[in-house]
Amino acid sequence: MKPQDMKDLKELIEFLKQYQVAEFDLDRGDTKIRLKFDPPPVSSASLAEFAARATAAAPVHAAPVHHAAPAASAPVAPPPAADPDAGLHTVKSPIVGTYYGSPSPGASPFVSPGDRVQKGQVICIVEAMKLMNEIEADASGEIVKCLVTNGQPIEFGQPLFTIREG
Repeated sequence: MKPQDMKDLKELIEFLKQYQVAEFDLDRGDTKIRLKFDPPPVSSASLAEFAARATAAAPVHAAPVHHAAPAASAPVAPPPAADPDAGLHTVKSPIVGTYYGSPSPGASPFVSPGDRVQKGQVICIVEAMKLMNEIEADASGEIVKCLVTNGQPIEFGQPLFTIREG
């Protein structure tokens, strides 16, 4: 490898670490690079610090909380607030492709948050290999959130919408 290539590779590795990319593959002609990073270990102490900060609503620049006592004698945190997304149904992509929320550019979207949908109703399109695949709601209810943006590449099983059934 040339010195410039080594420098570029080091910059790429730093970039991937900065943005916490787990895996990266590059295949260009005779150059093949595969990088796989282990996720940083998460200790229970760091989780406790995170929970303490979240419940105390401390400013972002607050000093870290250090617990000297064992976890068993740590003060009991108040129960977390009710998760507003608890009990919601998630519509996931059945294929890999590109997400489109409307039938054509400039057209109104199939659904928006607040809309009521019926099971089997078309809610978006996923383009895969130049084929437009209509994705249908697999539950009836109210659209709460659209979790992807128009033109975004999506993966198999990736959450697309949340629906409050009923």
